[in-house]
Amino acid sequence: MRVVIAEDLFLLRDGLTRMLEAHGLQVAAAVDNGPDLLAAVTADKPDVVIVDVRLPPTFTDEGLRAALEARRQMPGLPVLVLSQYVEQLYARELLAGGTGGIGYLLKDRVVDSAQFVDAVRRVAGGGTAMDPEVIARLLAHNSGDGAVTALTPREREVLALMAEGRSNAAIAAQMVITERAVAKHTASIFLRLGLQPSDDDNRRVLAVLAYLNR
Repeated sequence: MRVVIAEDLFLLRDGLTRMLEAHGLQVAAAVDNGPDLLAAVTADKPDVVIVDVRLPPTFTDEGLRAALEARRQMPGLPVLVLSQYVEQLYARELLAGGTGGIGYLLKDRVVDSAQFVDAVRRVAGGGTAMDPEVIARLLAHNSGDGAVTALTPREREVLALMAEGRSNAAIAAQMVITERAVAKHTASIFLRLGLQPSDDDNRRVLAVLAYLNR
């Protein structure tokens, strides 16, 4: 698996490179700015891009804008955002395409290398890897929507775990309930949100995220 990293801090960029390579991934390029990210994506055709939202020169949204441009040039390019901040606008724009291969993790909440690499692999495979805090902000963004507010606390918990990319089995283990109970909650969530049910984990998560992105 070929990875391109865009991170302005040398120590973090080098640390990510070493960690990914230790887990058998190939870092095709590690850059510190948006233009170099676009150039690397064009030249190396990576399987996934890991990008910080805030890159030089203004440290506002260069990284995310470069990643979105790269995705426009290479439709479906998997992108994993690794940021210190929950940027709701950028998260919604990233999710707007609904094509999969998306992730948004907060730097200070990544504490396990194996879990992080698993998230990278999941995104590269077309899945999702969303930090719970990002999901909470997206839920809050839609807090005035009658369908979301109609969800029970248990259903909102299931919804947040679904949006992280977890399977029914993983949700059941996290909540200490049966998979059958999770399936019932999921069916109720889809019904309340007006979404078509799906057995495809990635598709159902993207459907929920697309709804929250409205």
